[in-house]
Amino acid sequence: QVQLVESGGGLVQAGGSLRLSCTASITFFSIKPMGWYRQAPGKQRELVASISSGSRTNYADSVKGRFTISRDNAKNTVFLQMNSLKPEDTAVYYCNTWPYNNDYWGQGTQVTVSS
Repeated sequence: QVQLVESGGGLVQAGGSLRLSCTASITFFSIKPMGWYRQAPGKQRELVASISSGSRTNYADSVKGRFTISRDNAKNTVFLQMNSLKPEDTAVYYCNTWPYNNDYWGQGTQVTVSS
């Protein structure tokens, strides 16, 4: 029943930008805090950014000032605008609730940043 579908990833050069989207088929989306997570090869999955139902945001120190999370409750969508991308941003990016629910993980979208 719960389905989270990420899109917008791709291959970009360092310094470039990408905008990720996550469409959520989830009950009461508008009242749920949401987050973007990422997992790089050989690394643990980490929280990148979160956004509350009232659009209050939090960011990992590694992306603060470069990434912006937003949401459109009318479209059940959460976005991640990524600017000034660095090779270390390379990862599979996932959306989920925040805190995450292990039953909700989707397939993610691959972001690759070349040097």
